[in-house]
Parts: sequence; structure tokens; C-alpha cells
Amino acid sequence: MRFWIISTLLLAVIDVKADKDSVTVKQITNQVVSNNELTDTIPDNFVKAIDDFYYFWKVEQKLSGIEEMDEDYKDEGNIQFPDSVYLARLDSLNSAIRLSYNDIVKQYIDLYMTKRRAQVASMIGNSDYYFPIFEQALADNCMPLELKYLPVIESALNPLARSRVGASGLWQFMYYTGKQYKLDINSFIDERFDPEKSTVAAISFLNDLYQMYNDWILVIAAYNCGPGNVNKAIRRSGGKKNYWDIYYYLPRETRGYVPAFIAAMYVFNYYDKHNIHPTATSLPIVCDSIIVTDALHFEQLANNMDISVEELRAINPQYIKDIVPAGYGKTYSVKLPYEYIGSFIDNQDSIFAYKRGFYFNERDRMVNPNERFKRYAHVASVSGDKVRMVYTVRDGDVAGKIADDFGVRLSDLCYWNNLNRKRTVRIGQKLNIYLSPAKAEKYRSKARFAGNVSNKTDAPKVETIDGDFILYTVRKGDNLWTIAKKYPGVSNIDIMRWNGISENDVKNIKPGKRLKIKI
Repeated sequence: MRFWIISTLLLAVIDVKADKDSVTVKQITNQVVSNNELTDTIPDNFVKAIDDFYYFWKVEQKLSGIEEMDEDYKDEGNIQFPDSVYLARLDSLNSAIRLSYNDIVKQYIDLYMTKRRAQVASMIGNSDYYFPIFEQALADNCMPLELKYLPVIESALNPLARSRVGASGLWQFMYYTGKQYKLDINSFIDERFDPEKSTVAAISFLNDLYQMYNDWILVIAAYNCGPGNVNKAIRRSGGKKNYWDIYYYLPRETRGYVPAFIAAMYVFNYYDKHNIHPTATSLPIVCDSIIVTDALHFEQLANNMDISVEELRAINPQYIKDIVPAGYGKTYSVKLPYEYIGSFIDNQDSIFAYKRGFYFNERDRMVNPNERFKRYAHVASVSGDKVRMVYTVRDGDVAGKIADDFGVRLSDLCYWNNLNRKRTVRIGQKLNIYLSPAKAEKYRSKARFAGNVSNKTDAPKVETIDGDFILYTVRKGDNLWTIAKKYPGVSNIDIMRWNGISENDVKNIKPGKRLKIKI
């Protein structure tokens, strides 16, 4: 979904023209099925997005058994059916949103059912947790429950999904769109990742679009590319307002969006007919929320209750730094599995008091808000018992998949190679990977052997602070130029500017001094 401000929405209402000659979806369906007039291919970036979101979810959630399931699905083929069966099954859904079937829709069904079966199994499993959230919000607003399938297309039901242009969360809100629809976004919280609040915002946006088009299929298209592009396609088609009539006037990415939506509806209702078995979700199905009135770190909860930080992140993805920034009149809710609510109520005093001074410096809390919370990069040891391998990024690679392939943590891979927050890698890029000698032998066919790690200076442990900076501790023999070389795109002049170092002070940089470096 792209960013479209209110003024664009208002102008779009004026630009939409009536079409007296428009035909029904069913008429178009019959025409397309018989004459096969519409032909198109699935954009590569649509397929890549499914893979990226899937592998990122695997790595972040540390899912087990997925690799074996991936291999099983490679050998287990899809069952093909005649077109008449697909048509009958779509009709039997009795959808409030008019559905079509043609060769393009069939391509997307085949993508899901044949080529991305493991991804579909994972999405169906996660839907047990997310669909009830979507359905309740849609029902409360008297909207078609079928709209719950939009996040399947947008994010593959990965609440941490982030697109190449910065759209984030299940509903893929851009920053300004999120702010426009009242989502809180700051240094500690990003409600675009909040399943419930982002759903409320998405419903408001969908309602605004429906007031404009009075047609859910056009609303779905406009959700993806914006009403400006849909209105432009309507005008170029001579005022027609049937999606399939304006199909070739839409941006290529959006052309496949509605067929993918229809295919997703088919997949989630008939996956069992194609021998797909849902992967059980690791998310707790029954949760409840607690109201927090003071700052709280996830580690305070994890160390006082039988729950991991990873579990807390999975159901509270909006807290992007593991911190609930409550206090000073602000309250926030934290979601917990239902069975932990009683334990929190009984032990909340000790939970908030646990290592309070370590997690929150109350004296400096309001003095320097940019440095009031610190977090530490826990990086795998790269001492002398490790071997450095160099992997060359190939077409289709993403950081999460590379980490998964070599059996290392994504956070370690990013740290070793100074990857940015978006974890972007490019074709041909060389990545350092540190493995035990035994694992290095196993992966020699994938990466180049670059020698044993002689000491711990190959990948120094650093402390990271808010504001995209790290703190580097100067070592014996260091100078600003050698330090800058460790971080691509950083110069010695940058380090001087970030740390207020003048030319006269350069010679006075001694071992042990800590320098801020922007990453």
C-alpha cells in the first residue's frame, strides 16, 4: 500500500466518472474464460516479497522443523482441477465481494498451491491467531469479512513485514499514511506493527475508499496503488468502472493484486483439496492485555515470568526496542498469553523493580531522551575456534534466508557485515560468516574459505545506542582512519564531526576512549 493523503482522496471523488455501459463481473468472467482475452504474468517482485516475508518470519521466530517441511513440499505436487471446479468453488463461497475467475487468477492459485506450498502452510497456521482480530474489527464496522485476506497479499501474515519502500506491518502502512490514520510512531513504538491498531486504521482507510467507489474490488485495487492511479485508469478506459475493463491501464504491480486476492480466498478455503497441511502457529491463540503505567522492559517480564523475550516480541511487535515507554501520564497495553495474566498481577511490583537502575536511568530520563535507553548487541563469539567464510550474494537472496542457510543468527550476520536496519543485501556483495571448523567444511561448496580467525578483533563487540549510533572503544594502535575503514561509508571526518573532535584533539585519542559512529 502506498501513501495517499486526504486531499488526494477528495480529488479522487471528483474525478470518478459514471459509466452507463459498465458490465458485471460475471459477464466479464464468462467472456474471459471463453475467449481468454486477458493474459499476463506474475511480477517477480510479488513472488520475492512472499519469500522475503516468509524467511524473515522463520528466522525471527526461530521456527523449528520448517526446513524439513520445505523439502517435503518440494516433492509433493499440487493436484490440478478443471476450470469448472475452480469456478464452482469460488461461487460456493457466497462472497459479499464479487469474484472472477480467469487465466490470471488461475496463475496466482497455481503459484500458491504449487510453487509456494510451504509459505501457504505457514500463513494458514498464523491465520488462526490473526484472522479473529481482523474478523471482529470488520464485523464491528459492518464490512465484508473477506477483507481479512488483504494482509495475506500485503505481508504474507508477517506482522514484522517491511517492504523495500518502507511499508510496514500486516497491512503495509507507509509512515505518513500511518500517521494520517492515527497510528503512534516514535523511537520506541510503531503501531503499524500492532495487529489490532493497524487493523482499525486499515478499516478506516478502506471505508474512505468505499465512499469513493462503492465497489469493493476497486477499493482493493486502490488500497494497493492509491485512488489516483485507479481514477487515471478509469479515465483512460473511457469511464469504465469494472476492474477487468481497466486492468491494462493500472500499474503492473496492482494488476496482479486483485487476482492474488481472489486466489488467496480460494487457497484459504480449499487448501486441503490440494494436500496442503497448515503449520501449527507458535503464537498463543488466547491472549489478554494488561495496562502499563510505567516504563517496562521485556527482559523484566521474561526474567520474572516463564516467558521468553521472543514470545513477547511476537505478540507485541509494536514495541520496536523491547521497551514499553509508559509513564509521565502515558499508559500502554501489553499483550500476554492468557495463562500469564494472573502471574503478572501477583508479581507486578517485583517485575517493575527488577534491575530498574540498569534498564532505566531515572535521573537522566528526561535530560537526554536520545540516550535514555541502551541495548546491547549480543554477537556470537568469533574467537580463534571459528573459521571465516565469504559468501557472495546471489539473485533472489535475502539476509534472513542467507542466515538460515548457514545456520547462524540473523542478528549476527547483520553485525558481522554492518548491514543496515532494513537488512538490505545486493547481488555480488561479499558477506563474512563465522562458523566452527566442522560447519565450515559442510558449507565449503556455498562460500569461500577465508582462513581461521586469529583473534577477537575481526568482529569487535560494541554497544549500540538509540539514534542509529554505535559506541566503539578505541584499541591500541587505532587511529580515526583505521577505525573508519571498519565501517563502510564512514570517513575519519565523519567520526570527528559526530564526536566533536577538532584537528588538535586527534592525537589525543587514547585506547579506551569511546567514539560514536553512525551506522
